[in-house]
Amino acid sequence: MSHLDDGPRSLKRRRETPSAVFRPEIDPSRPASLARQLYVALREAVADGRLEAGQRLPSTRLAAKEWTLSRGTIAEAYDILIAEGYAVARHGSGTYIMSEVPESVPKGGGGQVAAAPVTGRVLSDAARRVCTVGPSLEPQKLLPFVTGRMAHDERTAGLLNRIAGRHMNYAFEGYGDIQGEPGLRSAIAAHLAVSRGVRCTADQILITAGTQQALDLAFRILASPGDTVIVEDPCYPPARQCLALNGATIVGLPVDREGIMTERLVEGALRPPAFIYVTPSNQYPVGSVLSLPRRLELLSYARDHGCWIVEDDYDSEFRYDGHPIASLQGLDQAGRVLYTGTFSKALLPSLRIGYLVVPADLVPVFRAVRPALDRCPPTFQQRVIADFLNEGYFPAHLRRLRERLRVSRDLLAAMLRARVAEHLAVILPDQGINLTVRSTGTWSSDSAVSEAALKRGVVVMPLSRMNVASRDTSRLMLGFSGLSEHEADMGTRILADVFRRGAFVGGAARA
Repeated sequence: MSHLDDGPRSLKRRRETPSAVFRPEIDPSRPASLARQLYVALREAVADGRLEAGQRLPSTRLAAKEWTLSRGTIAEAYDILIAEGYAVARHGSGTYIMSEVPESVPKGGGGQVAAAPVTGRVLSDAARRVCTVGPSLEPQKLLPFVTGRMAHDERTAGLLNRIAGRHMNYAFEGYGDIQGEPGLRSAIAAHLAVSRGVRCTADQILITAGTQQALDLAFRILASPGDTVIVEDPCYPPARQCLALNGATIVGLPVDREGIMTERLVEGALRPPAFIYVTPSNQYPVGSVLSLPRRLELLSYARDHGCWIVEDDYDSEFRYDGHPIASLQGLDQAGRVLYTGTFSKALLPSLRIGYLVVPADLVPVFRAVRPALDRCPPTFQQRVIADFLNEGYFPAHLRRLRERLRVSRDLLAAMLRARVAEHLAVILPDQGINLTVRSTGTWSSDSAVSEAALKRGVVVMPLSRMNVASRDTSRLMLGFSGLSEHEADMGTRILADVFRRGAFVGGAARA
């Protein structure tokens, strides 16, 4: 008789525990699965104290009856609790809440987690270095003169969409080649040979996620933490941040109308660096072109001192006047130049396809290091671009785009000269998608002008943000890619009004 009494009494005791009378809030219309909702409800009940540590959870049979859920759903939720350390299964006894629940259990209140006091944050030295070399290029709204915008081309968009349809079958996809799709690499090698005089085979090319990944890969391989690296001053901010992240000691050389000033290198005033990072075809951000004599001096220096040159040719397709000077890589006889480019400006930034050309003897090294950072580039985008190049669409696309950009450049320059010539001297670029302006002497703080203009909805980027050692605060950069006539008209009128309303001297605007 006692044996028969024990069962019901035991069952009754279990039903009277908080876990038995607990009622989870489950909504079948939510996107989360029922099991996931039940798991979250149980976890929050533990955090709230509604379910205590060490309590036995209802059996799946009992819970199914009380909670109107399937036993499979309940078992799945219990399994998640067990896997994450909130519960333990005892053979022949049931599932119990752990006696010591993890301290990181989120608190209740509808899933909202109270903010913990931020103390004792530990960051790497590399992260701190990045934070001290200046701001990154943060995403900008589509405002007049913002850099990085691209003009939409209906014909090209239609072609890309049609080509993309060929490659949408993912059934047979796997990991691709470490260096990228052979078809795309061959197409790039052919394009670079004709357009930029680059001498390479497809085997020397690595496809990357834009120029930034190419630079990161090259910087990691060519220099060790603490090594000296020479850059242009001012310098492209993401490249400088990448160098800081990799622990380089950065030395800036000034830039003038003929590009980076190589005199200090030739005179031996500097210790030979691990490598020199340059944007010779269109110096970012000033816009000057490295002259042929300086190109030859740079190549001679690299050969004589055993250092590398990283050539960033990010927008070489957009040359408006005259013929482009051959790439450094094409002039290099000693195999000291690594060349990088991108399709972000010429096609679409969202494709995230760039490329890096390395000397043949370095290919095995890059193939060995690449998988540690990125197993392989995405094959879908590569195949689309490869077809676009191989089927001969790229030259016509570039001609259309180049003409549109030339019109935008000339329109912006004309409006600036008509409306703000008293304050800005326009430097018309022969290449690229941005132009720079210099103070005529009426203002001396580019950051103050930039802040005032941004409050009015216009983006003019202060070049002082990109200085390495220079103290020049008299230049601004304006983008004209994707710029409509309406935006150019509105933006220049606002900029003129900004100068009328304020005096920008010594880092602040004076009304």
